[in-house]
Amino acid sequence: MSTPSELYRNAIDLNRFSNSVAKRIAVTYNDLILDAVDQLRGIDELAAPAKAARLRAILAQLKRSLDGWAGTSTLAVAEDLQGLAELQSEFVANELRRALPIELRSQIRSVQISPQFAQSVATVDPTAINVVSLSDDLQAAVAGSPQTFQLTAAQGTTITLPNGKVLQKSFRGLAESQADLFAKTVRNGLLTGESTDEIARQLKGRLRFGQPGSLRQIAQAGGQVTAVANNQVNAMVRTSINQVANETSQQVYKANQDVTKRYRYVATLDSRTSAICRALDGQEFDYGKGPTPPQHFNCRSTTVPVIDYKGLGIEPPPPSQLRRPNSAFKGARAVRGEGVPDNETYGQWLDKQSKATKQDVLGKSKVPYFNRLVNKFGPTDAIRKFVSADGSELTLEQLKRRYPND
Repeated sequence: MSTPSELYRNAIDLNRFSNSVAKRIAVTYNDLILDAVDQLRGIDELAAPAKAARLRAILAQLKRSLDGWAGTSTLAVAEDLQGLAELQSEFVANELRRALPIELRSQIRSVQISPQFAQSVATVDPTAINVVSLSDDLQAAVAGSPQTFQLTAAQGTTITLPNGKVLQKSFRGLAESQADLFAKTVRNGLLTGESTDEIARQLKGRLRFGQPGSLRQIAQAGGQVTAVANNQVNAMVRTSINQVANETSQQVYKANQDVTKRYRYVATLDSRTSAICRALDGQEFDYGKGPTPPQHFNCRSTTVPVIDYKGLGIEPPPPSQLRRPNSAFKGARAVRGEGVPDNETYGQWLDKQSKATKQDVLGKSKVPYFNRLVNKFGPTDAIRKFVSADGSELTLEQLKRRYPND
């Protein structure tokens, strides 16, 4: 019998996939900027009228190029999301089967992804259509006990980024803002007497064609119109992948509520995890009644099903088999290890960390307060008391007012 461990590792694989997709999109964007910068360097020797005309042509071409990049990027990411949804659906269904004895595995229902599912996620404005209630459809499907049912394009349109925008609008907005920023930087530089070399350094930083390294390293090498844009591309891609993967997983779980009636929210156990995800980690919810990732841009959290072993009349796997990875990242602040117990919450994990790690997570002034709350409420509840009802992290003063005697 398998364990949910593979579902935890799946979150790590999704992170690697996100990095790969985001880097491909960002490098294409960077090449367009670098090409425009190279063209800019050739205007110094032109006479004033010709120089102005050439500058207008360069800026107009860049605007067209970035608009085209936004369109092709949307379609490329949509294709990646489609493939991800199909793989994720089958992966989760298989993991549910492996979590059961052989004689019960045939009970698991699969979810067939519509060919237009991810494209609708990326390109359709959910406010402009009548969205089908996915939960109602699934309940009806489950009532009929089919082995497979459809996750349609219309249902896919419920998936948007945390700011309510679909990918298409996000990429177009980024392209427009960066074209405007490029033009503004060039014009301001020329008006203040800067050379094109000086302007070029502002625009691209140390970035060059074929820049090696991770997307984070490439962004750090960039200038005004590459560094921020690269980070935004990374955030959009990572968040959309998280959204599609978690939404797909949730639908497979919902289709199998005779096996799993609840899900557990799972955050990454490292110092980069947000306050809301730290608080939600380990909490269990009925399907359709609780929060799901992403809770914010760059969210790395996931969900795992809570198998109803008692209802199925079978014994759960021994605790020694239920492990979750410590971290999906290898940054300097990431906490490494062989894994922690499946039911260990973020608060319990943090309580065992060094003073330096606690300060990195909470801030130096809040660590003593966390320790006091742990003594009174336990580590799991203590970390949850650092978040307000709307999901924002409480300040130290707010904590003191809320818990004056602690």
